[in-house]
Amino acid sequence: MNYSADIQKLPRIFLPEDFVVTNWEGLEPYFNNLDQREIKSLTDLEQWLKDASELEAVISEDACWRQIKMTCDTENKELEKSFNFFMMEIQPKIQPYSDKLNKKLVDCSFTKDLDQQKYFTYLRNVKKNIELFREANIPLQAELSVMQQQFGVISGKMTVEVSGQEYTLQQAAKFLEDPDRTIREEVYHKINKRRLQDKKELNDLFTSLLQKRHQVATNTGFENFRDYRFVELGRFDYSKEDCYQFHEAVKLHVMPLVNQLYETKKKKLGLDTLRPWDVEAEPAGIQPLRPFKDGEELTEKTIACLDELKSFFGDCLKKMKAMGHLDLESRKGKAPGGYNCPLAESGAPFIFMNAAGQLDDVTTMVHEGGHAIHSFLSHDLELTGFKEYPTEIAEVASMAMELFSMDKWHVFFDSKEELTRAKEQQLERVITIFPWIATIDKFQHWAYENPDHTEEERLANWFSIANEFSSPVIDFSGLDDYRRFGWQRQLHLFEVPFYYIEYGIAQLGAIGLWQQYKQNPEAAINNYIKALQLGGTKTLPELFTAAGLKFDLSPAHIRELMLFVKEELDGL
Repeated sequence: MNYSADIQKLPRIFLPEDFVVTNWEGLEPYFNNLDQREIKSLTDLEQWLKDASELEAVISEDACWRQIKMTCDTENKELEKSFNFFMMEIQPKIQPYSDKLNKKLVDCSFTKDLDQQKYFTYLRNVKKNIELFREANIPLQAELSVMQQQFGVISGKMTVEVSGQEYTLQQAAKFLEDPDRTIREEVYHKINKRRLQDKKELNDLFTSLLQKRHQVATNTGFENFRDYRFVELGRFDYSKEDCYQFHEAVKLHVMPLVNQLYETKKKKLGLDTLRPWDVEAEPAGIQPLRPFKDGEELTEKTIACLDELKSFFGDCLKKMKAMGHLDLESRKGKAPGGYNCPLAESGAPFIFMNAAGQLDDVTTMVHEGGHAIHSFLSHDLELTGFKEYPTEIAEVASMAMELFSMDKWHVFFDSKEELTRAKEQQLERVITIFPWIATIDKFQHWAYENPDHTEEERLANWFSIANEFSSPVIDFSGLDDYRRFGWQRQLHLFEVPFYYIEYGIAQLGAIGLWQQYKQNPEAAINNYIKALQLGGTKTLPELFTAAGLKFDLSPAHIRELMLFVKEELDGL
C-alpha cells in the first residue's frame, strides 16, 4: 500500500499556476475550451477528463475556502459577501456548462473504450447529474446555498451567562457534567431558553428552505424532495424502505439497551428520577473528565494518540497543523458544529470544530481526523470525481477512528480509572446515538412527504417522533416547550438535508471494523486503509467489502452488533 502524509498540491497543466477565481469572466474561457475541444481519440478523451478535473478542483477549493472563512467568523460581513458572491454569481453560471460537459462525455464515441471497471461509478454519477439538471433550478439552488448558511449565523450569536461569565452554548454544555445538580439544571434551562429566543427565526428559515427544496424536486419531476434527494445523494444501494426498517430496528434492538444504560445511570447518581440535565453527570465527588485545556493541547494529544495507532495517521494531522488547517476552539461569532472540509487541489483538508475541553471534543477531533485521513488516502486518485466517495463510507472512516483510537486514549487521561470512564462514555454514546439518528431521519421523511404542513403540525409531529425514540427512564415533565423545538439544534436539517441516516449505517460499519480490530489490530487498520484509498471508484457495497464488512441494514445484523458493543461495555 502506497500512501504518504507528505501531500503535494496538484500540479496545474490546464490553468496557469497563478490563476485565482475572482469572477465568472475569468473562468468562462476554460469552460469554453472544454466545451469546444475536439476529441479525436481515447487519449484525447483522457486528457480532456484530466483538464476538466483540474478545473473542478480549483473551483471546488476556492468555494471551500470561502465557506471555511465565513464559518470561522460569521460576524465578518466581507467573508459572508465573498461566499454569497460565489454562490449567487459564479456557481449558477458554472451549472449549465457542467451539464453540457457531462452530455459531451456521455455522447463521446470513445467513452465506451474507457476502462469500464475504473470509470463505472464516475460515469454513473455523470448520468445521474444529467438526469437531475434543470435550468429552472439554478437560481433556486443558488438561493438555497446562501440561505442554508443562515443557520450558522443565527446559532453563532447564541451565548448564555453562567456565574457572571459569557459562554457559547457549546462551552456552556460542560456545566451539564457538573456534580452539582442545581448548576446542571440551571444551565440546562439557560441553554434551552436561549435557543427558544430564536425559535421563530429558525422556524421561518426551515419553512423557506423546505418550500424551495420542494420546488427543486417538482421542477425535476419528483413527487417530493426526499425522492429527489435520494437520487442526488447517489443512494443507489438502499431505499426509503431500508430507512424505515432501520427506524424499527432501533426501537426493537437499541432502545432496550438505552433504557438499561439510563437505569444504571439513575442508580449510580442515587436519584429517584432521572432528568435530562442528569444524563451527562457523574456522582458527587467524581470530577467531570477534562482531557485537555485548549486547542493547542487537543491538537498535540490527538497527534500523539493517532501516532501510536499508526504513524501515518499522526503525520496527517501534523501536516494539517503545519499548513494552518485547524480551527478547533469554540468562540462567539463562530458557526456551531464541526466538519472536515476536503480541499481538492491542495489535498490536506481543513478541520473546524467548537472544542470546550470535554470528552465529546476528543471524539469529535478523532472523528474529523478519520475524515481527514480519508482525504489524504484518496488524494492521489486521478480525477477529482474519483474522490467523491459515498457519504456512508466517509462516516465509516470517521466513526471507526473513534473506536480504534480508544485504545490509545491514555494520552488524554492520567489515571486508569479516568480512561475506563472515558471508554464507558464513548461506548454508551455509540449506543445512545442511534435513537437520535432515527428521530432526525424519520422527521425528515415526514417533513418532506408533507411539504405543505403548518408550523403547528411540524411541532406536533416532531414531538411525537421524539417521544417514540425517547427513553421512558428519563423524566421530561414540564419541558414540552423545549422539546417541541428540539429539532432546531440539528445543523443537518438546515444545511445538509437527509444527511443523517449515513451516521447510522456508518456506525454499523465502524462497529464491524472495531470487531476486526479487537481480533487483529493490524489487519483491521489495513482493511480500513484499503477501503479508503478507493475513494469513490467502487460502489458502496464494494467499499464495505474492501473493508472486510458486509453492507447489511437488517434488524438481525443491527441486533448482533449492538450486543457486541454492550458486551464490550460490560467488560470494562
